[in-house]
Amino acid sequence: MKKILVIAFLTLTTMSLQAQEGLTWHTDMTKATDISIKENKPLFLFFTGSDWCGWCIRLQKEVFKTPEFVKWAKENVILVELDFPRKNEQTEAVKMQNAQLQQQLQVRGYPTVWFVSAAKTADAKVNLNALGSSGYVAGGPQVWIDGANQIIKKK
Repeated sequence: MKKILVIAFLTLTTMSLQAQEGLTWHTDMTKATDISIKENKPLFLFFTGSDWCGWCIRLQKEVFKTPEFVKWAKENVILVELDFPRKNEQTEAVKMQNAQLQQQLQVRGYPTVWFVSAAKTADAKVNLNALGSSGYVAGGPQVWIDGANQIIKKK
C-alpha cells in the first residue's frame, strides 16, 4: 500500500512540475511586449509580493499552478511577473520597471493582475491599453479563468 501511495504522490508531483515548467513568466517588459505584439496576445501583468504576500501565494497555488491555467495561459496571454519582494534580491532596472508600472496602473494591493494590450506607434514607442484587472478570486481555476476571459474579450 505504501508503494502505491508513494508512486501516486511522485506521479502527481511530476505532473504539477511539468505543468508549471511549461509556462514562461517574463520579468522584462520590453521583451514581453515584443512577444505580445508579435503573437497578438494581451499581456498578463501579475503584481505580487512573492516572498511575503499570503494571498499572492494562495493565488499561485490555487490557480496559476494548475493544469487548467497553464493550458489557458499558453493559448491566451503573455505572462509577466512584476514582483515586489521583501527578501529576494532584484536588479535596480527591474525594481524601477516594476515601480513605474505599479504607478502607471495605480496598483494599490497584491495580488493584482492587469490585462493590457500593447501596440507600437509610428515612432517605435509602445502604448499599453488597459483592458481590466483582477485579483484573488475564490472558486478555483475555472472561475478565475472565466473572469479573465471576460476581461480579455475587450481586446
